[in-house]
Amino acid sequence: MSISIREILELLTDSGGSSPENGVDGLEYGNPDAAVKGIATAFIASQHVIEKAKSLGVNLLITHEGLYYSHFQPGEQIAGTDVVREKKRMIGQSGVAIYRNHDGIHRSQPDGITYGLVRELGWLDELEGYSSFAAIIRLPGMTVAEIAAHVKSKLGLGQVRVVGDRTMSCERIGVLVGYRGGGNPAIPLFEQENLDLILYGEGPEWETPEYVKDSLSQNKPRALVILGHAASESPGMKYLAESLQTKLPDIPVHFIPEEPLFEIL
Repeated sequence: MSISIREILELLTDSGGSSPENGVDGLEYGNPDAAVKGIATAFIASQHVIEKAKSLGVNLLITHEGLYYSHFQPGEQIAGTDVVREKKRMIGQSGVAIYRNHDGIHRSQPDGITYGLVRELGWLDELEGYSSFAAIIRLPGMTVAEIAAHVKSKLGLGQVRVVGDRTMSCERIGVLVGYRGGGNPAIPLFEQENLDLILYGEGPEWETPEYVKDSLSQNKPRALVILGHAASESPGMKYLAESLQTKLPDIPVHFIPEEPLFEIL
């Protein structure tokens, strides 16, 4: 029995949160009535990911971030570049439909991307609850250095960025994915939830990190562990692939990881 791309997308909508009217979710390329042969999920639809999906025999790729280097549809200056034109040509020849699942998975209960990261870190048993955009974790007094080492091991990362005393013991931490590391909402969370440490994807360097630095100058011990955007959200898309495979046992579902974007010299 075949199932169409449209039916898969309806399944995603039914099982997760709805996308707001001005949201970014949607089928960015492909025929919604085509029969699904295989599905892949990924953090972002890079050219490497699209080529890998094609090699796996996949004709529906579900990604968290968009195709063309902008949260919303790119403006003319980006859309008119040679790289975008070549990528559009490659997508057209690939036979792979691409659906962006950003707002919906974040609006599910709990947030599917946050849940995926907590699960990948092995902290579901330490999960105290959620505070809107964050997961609150209670740990048995691990140091900042021990938490950083644990995160690197579980996520397969070569490095993370740390602000604070690496010997400081941490019991309550907040986990924030993606671009939620900015001053608002991250800074108030420290005091509202009595946190020792916040772990997040990314945010402006002159906001939350500077707040933590001033906290330390005032003898208020706090710390940050910064993963990078993709590292914080890829586990959620891995979790989505596993969930879809459970619901669609007759269709192969893959998660396509990416190599780290940055090289530290």
